[in-house]
Amino acid sequence: MTIDNLNSRSSAAMAKPKRKVIVTCAVTGGIHTPTMSEGLPYKPADIASQAIAAAEAGASILHLHARDPDDGRPTPDPDVFMQFLPVIKQSTDAVVNITTGGGMGMTVDQRLAAPMKAAPEMCSLNMGSMNFGIFPMAARYKDWKFDWEKPFLEASDDFIFRNTFKDIDYILRELGEGHGTRFEFECYDVGHLYTLAHFVDRGMIKPPFLVQTIFGILGGIGADPENVTFMKHTADKLFGNDFVWSVLAAGRHQMPSLTQALVMGGNVRVGLEDSLYLGPGQLAANNAEQVTKIRTIIEALDLEVATPTETREMLTLKGGDRVNF
Repeated sequence: MTIDNLNSRSSAAMAKPKRKVIVTCAVTGGIHTPTMSEGLPYKPADIASQAIAAAEAGASILHLHARDPDDGRPTPDPDVFMQFLPVIKQSTDAVVNITTGGGMGMTVDQRLAAPMKAAPEMCSLNMGSMNFGIFPMAARYKDWKFDWEKPFLEASDDFIFRNTFKDIDYILRELGEGHGTRFEFECYDVGHLYTLAHFVDRGMIKPPFLVQTIFGILGGIGADPENVTFMKHTADKLFGNDFVWSVLAAGRHQMPSLTQALVMGGNVRVGLEDSLYLGPGQLAANNAEQVTKIRTIIEALDLEVATPTETREMLTLKGGDRVNF
């Protein structure tokens, strides 16, 4: 046997499988408005086509809100969701994740209407009530496509997103236990991690669970690198090996914070809900562009994007054949 063969066998023996990274894409959200970007989808056909393209680019989870097809206003209407959910399911194997946050002014029952009907594999779940300020964005634009946009944004200076302990308990029981839905636990500040730990301690949340730490929203924790580290260390202390960690960051913070998370062993979320931009001063044409960019970063770090099948295994999801759409 030659030295080259020995070296080859030694390298093969030492090679480790590349770490798999879950990429979530939040396709439209309930924050940005149509005036802000031509790329923001709000018609059901556009939400479906952008979601499918994002999955083809590498997103294994698609986080979805609905919009009024006529003017792009956030809507909780299950009938609007049902105009794009079956199309997405028929065209991709990606995990469908429906919002329970909805949009400003929606009641808990309104926010749950579509998830309760659809019984998806996953839903988002905000881990607390909070000030959620998007009003500074109203000053950036003079001409608006629709009359509702500017007042909608400005009203957030007096808006509290509500998710009390009772609300969270209700959602976990009715949607989680009732429909087998698992959750993307959205934590906008360190206190939300302790709220999550409260429900874990009560046995209402079973591992492995996805913890989405969120940075850069006015009213939540800032997108400073030390805050990303602090949130991760706090989650490690509270949950040990029971959780799957992911990061999203708003606006200009998106790619820098996500890159930090990747280096620290985390997973990532992109999408036009979180940021309208691909880079400084450059609006993203669609969601798939952001997925492609983060995938390039993932692969440059010698990591691999997780497939939908791998994602379901990592999060112990019920499977796409057990949803109601």
